[in-house]
Amino acid sequence: MKRTLSSSVLKKKPTRPDEDVSAAPESVAREQVHEDEAKLVGGVKPRLGGSGSAWKAGALSDASQMLHVERAQIVERILAGRHELQIDPSQIVDVIGSDRREDWRDQEAFEKLKESIEKNGQDTPIHIRPADPDWRPDEREPENIEGVTFQLIVGRRRHAILEALGLPVRAILVPQSLRGSREEQFEMLFMRFRENEERENLSAFERLVSIGEMFERLQDAKPDEKITATEFAKRVGVHNSAVSRGRAVYAARTEILHACKDVYDLSHRDLEKVLGDLTEKQSKPAKKKSQSPKKLTVQRKIGSRKLSITGQGGKLSVAATGLTLDEDILRGLSDVIAEYLEKHGSK
Repeated sequence: MKRTLSSSVLKKKPTRPDEDVSAAPESVAREQVHEDEAKLVGGVKPRLGGSGSAWKAGALSDASQMLHVERAQIVERILAGRHELQIDPSQIVDVIGSDRREDWRDQEAFEKLKESIEKNGQDTPIHIRPADPDWRPDEREPENIEGVTFQLIVGRRRHAILEALGLPVRAILVPQSLRGSREEQFEMLFMRFRENEERENLSAFERLVSIGEMFERLQDAKPDEKITATEFAKRVGVHNSAVSRGRAVYAARTEILHACKDVYDLSHRDLEKVLGDLTEKQSKPAKKKSQSPKKLTVQRKIGSRKLSITGQGGKLSVAATGLTLDEDILRGLSDVIAEYLEKHGSK
């Protein structure tokens, strides 16, 4: 029958250099490994020394390396938009604005979304990017983004609602291949447009204004190139006809808003009619008011009588109160006037 060694014998330090404690049974060795693992998991640093010191140091090194790798992976997932962050709404700023109507916060759809988020929480994370293009999470605490400012790309209603409710925002970073290039703003506008197209239909006016704004920003980014409607339509995924209409509506958006009370309820056909009316009105030159010739009157007294001579636009009239004018007197008067005009009328 095989005898087992007592624990007191196993724990006893060797008294001679040739004693070998490694010959202890396998079960005892496994107990030592479990004990060291428990200490490592519990955060207790084991004392180095003795036969297990090398294993202990190696275990700590392996754990530290695994933790470092895991944190580095979280950093890369955050930057790639595959790891969600919890952000204070005050750390998020809107640099491009909304492509919706100005009173979008007062609409029924906004109130319904607010009720849903308040009751069920935020279902879909918003899309953001760091204000500093060179920002990277700290590998020691990748999810600690305190004090970092982010720019809002899509999710304005969700951001506004969570800010009003005093709740943190679930957000993911959106990698932008055109960051730092001339097309950077166009890319932000396009991402906003695409998200709104997919999630909720814009009104005809909102959609065309957004298309027109994107075209202008892309044209600004390429001042030496002429962007064609076909090229642009293919890039943003709209029909060619929407490009020309979008540019026209965007250019006349202020006039359309002033001319139409229910602009957000107008169809594409309605907007075309409004544009036509505005274009026709602008093409007609304003009629100048005809100015009446100035009326001039000269009065003289002939004894107790009054003589009044009035001239206006080439017309001359003579009024003589208290005088009896026959044909001979009028002929003589006309001769005098004709002679005078002949001398002075050309001046």
